[in-house]
Amino acid sequence: AIYDTMQFVQPEVGTICMGLGASMGQFLLCAGAPGKRYALPHARIMMHQPLGGVQGQATDIAIQAEQMAYTKRLLQERIAQHTGQTYETIEA
Repeated sequence: AIYDTMQFVQPEVGTICMGLGASMGQFLLCAGAPGKRYALPHARIMMHQPLGGVQGQATDIAIQAEQMAYTKRLLQERIAQHTGQTYETIEA
């Protein structure tokens, strides 16, 4: 909901990282308007793979793994779009 709102509103949205910007915090930081994304000098920004536990029947595990792969791909595409980097660079 936060990401969609940031993309929907007319005014440019600035983002600031203080302390640790990890996981969705990192994603929202890069979704800020170009030129309005900031990090304090000692802030740390960390991007990691989607996390999640899977359990159940083999078919359930396969569905959950597929969903995690889709989410990972979608986030990488959006990060590449917002940062101007290639998908391959983000994926590496």
